[in-house]
Amino acid sequence: MYLASLGKLALGSRLKALSDHFYAAADEVYRALDAPIESRWLPVLRHLWDEGPKTVTEVAQAIGQTHSAVSQLTDRLARAGMVRRQRDPADGRRTVLALTGKAHAALAGLGPIWCAVQRGVSTSLEAHADHLLEAIAACERALQARPVVAAILAEHEAIKATPLEIVPYAPALRGHFYRLNAQWLERHFRIEAIDRAVLGDPERHILQPGGAIFFARLGTEVIGTCALLQESPGVFELTKMGVDETFRGLGAGKRLLEACIAEFHHRGGQTLFLESNSRLQTALRMYEKAGFAMQPSVRPGSHYERADVYMVYRPEAPPRQP
Repeated sequence: MYLASLGKLALGSRLKALSDHFYAAADEVYRALDAPIESRWLPVLRHLWDEGPKTVTEVAQAIGQTHSAVSQLTDRLARAGMVRRQRDPADGRRTVLALTGKAHAALAGLGPIWCAVQRGVSTSLEAHADHLLEAIAACERALQARPVVAAILAEHEAIKATPLEIVPYAPALRGHFYRLNAQWLERHFRIEAIDRAVLGDPERHILQPGGAIFFARLGTEVIGTCALLQESPGVFELTKMGVDETFRGLGAGKRLLEACIAEFHHRGGQTLFLESNSRLQTALRMYEKAGFAMQPSVRPGSHYERADVYMVYRPEAPPRQP
């Protein structure tokens, strides 16, 4: 599932998809059993049924929705004849929401359906249902103690204040070379046999033949990597660039590319090339801005099944027209 691959970044989207699934399931059950209710009405109706007349603000606070959302839902419920607005008998200055006789009659007959819903959810989800409820409760408590917006903004401030470093290969970083590239390959293509060999032993396949590997590091986190592979004397391939998608937009790819090009010049290289794929338009534009020129065909004897782009470093060459 695509959203699952985004981890915490798509938490809200995954919860919404799950919520929509349960809403739709409940509505299908209500329709099948001729129940005069909609799933999205339940929180407001049930709260008023259990607690009696309440203001919009009180209902919103009780069910964890915004004042605006409850007010809009109240309008729908009023049109459906389920809720009415009335003066609070105890305080004429307040307007409260109260169930109509129609709503009381409808809710009074829903006991068997609600019992079936609870049992059906337990049957479908088994122990996951209880675990999910416990996790939701824990999340609600945590969000009350530590509001998520403030936490996110504080982390953003910390990320922006942390310098991005480009560092050379060290044995302790070997696992990151595999991780970052495997993450990228599995997301967009697949890990080919040549990838597995190079990523599994970069010292033998890249460093010993005269190449170099660089890493982008943000504080203690290694967020990107790129390699310069010497194919033959003076001929180098820019290869194995991968940036953790969580940290895109910080310029790590550009900095890694610059480091590899600088190393190419430092070693007196004569030819620098790369192979890529036409689907990766953002990366191709970055390569062109750095001085790589698109070649008319794939590289003869290419090692990669996915490669349909061949570029050669020519800093004087004009960028390709879109």
